Amino acid sequence: MKYIDEFRDGDVARRIADRLATEARADRQYSFMEFCGGHTHAISRYGVSELLPANVRMIHGPGCPVCVLPIGRVDMAIRLALEHDVIVCTYGDTMRVPASDSLSLTKAKARGGDIRMVYSAADALTVARDNPERQVVFFAIGFETTTPPTALAILRAQREGLKNFSVLCCHVLTPSAITHILESPEVRQYGTVPIDGFIGPAHVSIVIGAAPYEHFAEEYRKPVVIAGFEPLDVMQAILMLVRQVNEGRAHVENEFTRAVDRDGNLAAQQKVSEVFELRPSFEWRGLGEVPYSALKIRPAFAEFDAERRFDVGYTPVADNKACECGAILRGVKKPTDCKIFGTVCTPENPIGSCMVSSEGACAAHYAYGRFKDIPVKVSA
Repeated sequence: MKYIDEFRDGDVARRIADRLATEARADRQYSFMEFCGGHTHAISRYGVSELLPANVRMIHGPGCPVCVLPIGRVDMAIRLALEHDVIVCTYGDTMRVPASDSLSLTKAKARGGDIRMVYSAADALTVARDNPERQVVFFAIGFETTTPPTALAILRAQREGLKNFSVLCCHVLTPSAITHILESPEVRQYGTVPIDGFIGPAHVSIVIGAAPYEHFAEEYRKPVVIAGFEPLDVMQAILMLVRQVNEGRAHVENEFTRAVDRDGNLAAQQKVSEVFELRPSFEWRGLGEVPYSALKIRPAFAEFDAERRFDVGYTPVADNKACECGAILRGVKKPTDCKIFGTVCTPENPIGSCMVSSEGACAAHYAYGRFKDIPVKVSA
C-alpha cells in the first residue's frame, strides 16, 4: 500500500539504526520528546526504542487528547446526561476516561444516561436531526486535528437552524502545551527532564503547518522535526534531530513533506477562527492550568455553546493519588514508575487516562512493552 508499506521496511529501518549508531556521539546523551501520542504508539508498537543507541532517549509528551482531559470536564458531560436529560455524543475513547465517584461516561450510560459513541461531529448533528424533541450535546475533545470538524458542525447547525444541538468544547492547542513544558521547573529550572528537541506531531501539523514551531527553535533553541506516524518516519526524524544537535543547530525541519507544509490548511484555520476564540486559561491533566491553551465558542455562536446553554460550571478534581498519569504526561516519569501500572490499572480497568486510549503512554507500553521489563532467567 503506497505511503504505508514502504515506511515499514525492516531493512531500511536497520540502515537508519546503523546511521544513528554511527552519528550519535558516545560522549553525550540525547533526550527527545515525541509530543504526540500517535508517535508514542508507533515507537512502542514497532519497537523503535530497541533500535536506538543506548544514549538516545525518547520522552513521552502530553499529546494524547484523551489523556490530558481533566476529570472535571468529564464530570460536566456526565452531569449533562444524568441531570439535564441530554443526549451526549462523543468519541469512543472518551467514553472510558475515569471521572469522579468511580464513574466514566460508559458507567453513566449504564446508570441510564443517554450517551452515544460517534465517529465525528457530523454524526452528532445527525443524532440531533433524528431527535428534534431532545437536546443533543457533542462532547468535543482533541487537538487542532479534530477542531475544524467541530467548527463545521456548528456552522452547519446555525445554517440549518438546529435548536437542539450544542457543543461542550474541550479543544486544546499544541504550541501552548509545548511552551508550558519548556517553561516548567522540571525542564527550565531543575533539568530533571532534559529535552534536546521535539518530534512534531503529524496530523496537527497538517492543519496548523510547520510555522508555529519556529518559535521553539528560535526562542528556546530546541530543534523540531515534524514526522509521520510510520516507524521509518519516526526513526528518520530522530536521526535528523541527532544531526541538528551535533551541529549545534535549532531549526524546524519537515520529515513529513508528503502531507505537511509551512502554512498548513488555511481553509480549516479560517473556519476554526470564525467559530472559536482563545480561553484565557484551561486545566490540563498533568500540566495544571495552562494559559491560552484551549478554545471556546465565540459569543456569535453562543446558542451552540453547551456551557452557556445549560450553565454547567467547571470544578477541578484531583487525580487518583495512586496514579502517576500527570507525571507521565510531563515526561517526569515512565509508565513502569507507577505502582499500579499493569496490576490495578489495565486497559480493561483504567485508573488513569493514560491507560485508556491506545495513544496513551501507559496503554502503549502495556500492549507492546511491558514484558520487556521482566528479567529473563537463564537456566544453567
